Amino acid sequence: MQQLNMGKILDYIAKETQGECFTSFKYCYDNITTPTIEYEDSEKHYLNLKDYAEDVHDPKPRDMKTRAEILKNGAPLFKYFLDGSRRVYKVDDIQYDKKVFPIVCGQISVACCCRDMNDDFTFKTFRHISDKSYPVICLPVTANGEGVDHSIFFNNLRNKINSIPYILDSGIQIEKVLYYPTKIEGKETLENKGIAKIQDEMVACEKSIVASLVAKRLLNQDNYLIKDGSIQYKPMKSGDYKELSRIRNNYRHVIGVSKKFNPNLMKDMKDQSSAGQIARLPLYHRTPAFLWSPGEEWGNVNFAIWYVRLRNRDVTSSPYAGIVKVEKMLMTGHEAENGLSTDEIDTITANLINERNPVCYGSDPRWANHIYPVYMTECFCKSRFKSDYYFLNLF
Repeated sequence: MQQLNMGKILDYIAKETQGECFTSFKYCYDNITTPTIEYEDSEKHYLNLKDYAEDVHDPKPRDMKTRAEILKNGAPLFKYFLDGSRRVYKVDDIQYDKKVFPIVCGQISVACCCRDMNDDFTFKTFRHISDKSYPVICLPVTANGEGVDHSIFFNNLRNKINSIPYILDSGIQIEKVLYYPTKIEGKETLENKGIAKIQDEMVACEKSIVASLVAKRLLNQDNYLIKDGSIQYKPMKSGDYKELSRIRNNYRHVIGVSKKFNPNLMKDMKDQSSAGQIARLPLYHRTPAFLWSPGEEWGNVNFAIWYVRLRNRDVTSSPYAGIVKVEKMLMTGHEAENGLSTDEIDTITANLINERNPVCYGSDPRWANHIYPVYMTECFCKSRFKSDYYFLNLF
């Protein structure tokens, strides 16, 4: 019977997979300048953002101030807030067949928080209702030299790692051992492939929480969810939530709100960039909603995309600070063809404007683009992480 009381995780991985580790410098990608990767699909595909995704076809910005003031007197539309965070680390290099590959690990934390209101629509409580936090390891697929099914091999490896006595004593269990392909194309790097796998795992975790909210019938026309970041999920090759068309109905009452975006993606009718138009948005105004149709590869799911200014340009540090990008999946065939009603978009936008206060100024440099309940959810997510020192010491 194989001894499990040997060195740390890396020693055990090397022995189990017949590889050789090199005791490389360990570091967190979030703390050191390293090769980076765009996790969302290349934004060059968005250049068809010229068709309207609402029934009023007016190229001018729409003023939402009056609608926002009226809606302040009732219950807020947004009740749930979802955020996912991950910390990714390079922990070593390992050799298989005279080739060296990086070992990438990560901590994933995803949470959904809920805001409860009193009967008079004043604030009552803010609490988390669902969260998942766990570590993962990502190895090159060549670590499986036994020729067995990859899922079986890496699941078995995870089980063996979690049986190491010092791992049992630590109280930490590795949730998954992921694997990345080793074929490189273009400017790809092996490190980026490992990071992308961990990012995909976090996204799958976000999708599972949305599915659980829908299963519990918590989301409806009066109780929307704001998901931090894009809901333009790229196609995934594996997992329970890989097909966007199959999970689309989960997002009927969900919007994605992005703090960062590429303003050059939207084109006007003369095929010119609308970046200037977005930068010049007056306070409480939104752009028209435009249609993004990514095609069959994305399950023929279409999106409505628009921008809204939440902060006055005079108090922000850049032209796009204070502006957020809003996304909503289009559900029905009619919506996919004609977009949403302008009244629905106005209602969503006005409620979003009413989330502009309070602010996290002084606590986060992205304060101008932050929605405070999302900021609080993000803080909760990050509070679940083990310290970098503690986590890296496991390896």
